Amino acid sequence: MLCIGHRGAKGHAPENTIRSVKKAMEFGAPWVEIDVYHIDDHIIVIHDDTLERTTNGKGSLFDKSFSFLRGLDAGEGEKIPTLDEILDLTFEKTGLNIELKGPGTADPVIKLLQKRFTRSWGRENFLISSFDHKSLSYARAVDSEIPIGVLYEKVPENYLTLTEKLNAYSVNISGYFVTPDIVADAHNNGLNVFVYTVNNHEDIKQMKKMGVDGVFSDFPDRVIAVDESF
Repeated sequence: MLCIGHRGAKGHAPENTIRSVKKAMEFGAPWVEIDVYHIDDHIIVIHDDTLERTTNGKGSLFDKSFSFLRGLDAGEGEKIPTLDEILDLTFEKTGLNIELKGPGTADPVIKLLQKRFTRSWGRENFLISSFDHKSLSYARAVDSEIPIGVLYEKVPENYLTLTEKLNAYSVNISGYFVTPDIVADAHNNGLNVFVYTVNNHEDIKQMKKMGVDGVFSDFPDRVIAVDESF
C-alpha cells in the first residue's frame, strides 16, 4: 500500500512547505502530495485560495503579487514554495502527486514538468489530480501520457465513463466513502484506488485490509509503520 505524504507531512510541519515535504521524505514516504496555483506567472504551492488559514496574510490569493506572497510566513518561518523548488527537493527521490487548484493551472504545470523530465525521473514519477475534471482534461490534452488521478469525494455511478475518457491511472477518493465494492470495481477496470486523508492507525489498517493501492496521510510515519507490521 503506497504511502503518500499529504501536503508533505502535514501532521508534523506546516503544510505544503519545504519543511513539510522534507519531513515526509525523512519518514521514508515514497510519494508526496502538494497543491498548486498559477499566480502572477508563477506556480506556487498552497492549498487554499485565501491566505488566512495557512499564512500570516489576509485576503484572496488572486489579488496578490508573487513577490507579496513570497514575503508571507507560511508557518514556522517557511515561505510559500514554488513548484520548481519542490521539484528540486524531490528530484529522483520521491514521486509527486500534484493537485491542480484554481483556473489556468494545468497547462503551465504540465509544460514545466515536461521540461524537467529525465530518463530516471519521468512521467511514471508523477500523478496529476484535481476535483476540477475540466482541468484534468486540459492536462490530458497537453500530455497524452502523464498519469491522471481523478479526485472525488463521493464516487458517482458514472465515474468509469470519465476515467475512461481521461485514460486515468487512479481514482482518488475520500476514506468516508470508499468500500470494498468500489475498490474491486476500480481494480477490475484497471484503475488504482488512492484514499484520502487516512490518519488513524485503525483506519490505515482497514485500508490495507480493503486492498486499496495507496493512502494520503498527514502522518506518513504511521502509514509506513502499519504497512511494515503486516
